Amino acid sequence: MEKTSETTAEYRPFLEYSKEELAALLKSWGLPGYRVGQIRRWVFARKTDRFSEMSDLSKELRTKLAEAFVAPRQEGEDGETAKKAAILPILLENGVEKTPSPAEVGETTGTAKTAETGEFAGAAEAAETGGIAEAGQTAADGKSGSVAAAPVGFDSVFEGRLVAKSVSDDGSEKLLIEWRDGARVECVLLRDDRGHRSACVSVQVGCAMKCAFCASGLGGFSRNLTKSEILEELLRLNALLPKEERLTHIVVMGTGEPTLNLDALLPALAEATASDGLDLGNRKVTISTVGIPAGIRRLAAENVPYKLAVSLHAPNDRIRDEIMPQNRIHPIAEVLSAADVFFKTTGRRVTFEYILLDGINAGVEHALELARLLRNKTAIVNVIPYNPAPELPFKTPSTQTTRRFVDALEDAGIQVKIRFRKGDKINAACGQLRWSLRDR
Repeated sequence: MEKTSETTAEYRPFLEYSKEELAALLKSWGLPGYRVGQIRRWVFARKTDRFSEMSDLSKELRTKLAEAFVAPRQEGEDGETAKKAAILPILLENGVEKTPSPAEVGETTGTAKTAETGEFAGAAEAAETGGIAEAGQTAADGKSGSVAAAPVGFDSVFEGRLVAKSVSDDGSEKLLIEWRDGARVECVLLRDDRGHRSACVSVQVGCAMKCAFCASGLGGFSRNLTKSEILEELLRLNALLPKEERLTHIVVMGTGEPTLNLDALLPALAEATASDGLDLGNRKVTISTVGIPAGIRRLAAENVPYKLAVSLHAPNDRIRDEIMPQNRIHPIAEVLSAADVFFKTTGRRVTFEYILLDGINAGVEHALELARLLRNKTAIVNVIPYNPAPELPFKTPSTQTTRRFVDALEDAGIQVKIRFRKGDKINAACGQLRWSLRDR
């Protein structure tokens, strides 16, 4: 077989392949269909990203897979790409940078088909160099391992390189991933005392919505993520968990506007919710939108089985125009109309997210106006005290202000949940870590 690494036009990342497409590829190699299930179990259930570790596959097949999914060298790319593999990611604990060990960040030299030699290091070499830290594998200090970075040329289903890992004493962990074109995105693992293990993923590099309170748009918008890149975020976060744990929820609330990248997002979520994928229930997935009516109506028309959250953040167009410029194109009435279509079509209640910004939208008068806006709607308001970003001028309201706001809504008959802040010590708000490490 001609090596895919030498035929750029034919190359597709492993995670771009659906189960059916992978079956067709293996059939073209003269292999039986059951091999698909074996490979997918390693990737999705056993939290392994390296072909060389798939021990129930023949050595020949492992080598063939690794060769087929080695990304071709891009124009102008040289041996520096391989050298990056030896650079350990930045490790931050509660916002304080420290020198990491490979085990602490889950980073290893791994197995490689290097640009210089073209040689593939097999399973034996993988064992010697450490390979990937299996989920739950711990270092001497007890810290969990995470998925190793996989720069171009490496024996991995991944395409990205882990640039930084930030951990918090509340259990939150954030990863900063760099793709081969130099673009970077963040994803976050959130833990709570109810046993929820939620992955918050990005769908775009940067964001064009320019919400005033969000760090995602500070560097501008670059491009959409691909299906494989979104899946890689999920798999990397899942691998941060101990062996006996797995992701319980997915929230598409990271960087970017999900409804502007549904062609990549929906196939990625289909893999995540498949029984032979990450096996999450459809109702454990939430797509959050700034409020693009056409995107919301598409979700309704396709009857997607996921939950919908709409970022409202203001009780009137005057305030929303100021903090969410997209409102000048699609004012609140258009957004609510599309949300009504989603509810009537799917039967699933819409959540309206509302970030409390001290002195701007967090007063009792704002709560009463919001209650009038949502009266007679089957909806819930998710109140979110602002997660501060040092680059932005907004402040978090006091506990008393938050309580008064929530009480006013509940007294008006609106169902309310308060999303408690998580990850503020690790720059977990959208775009913060990426922006803070932009020059590194």
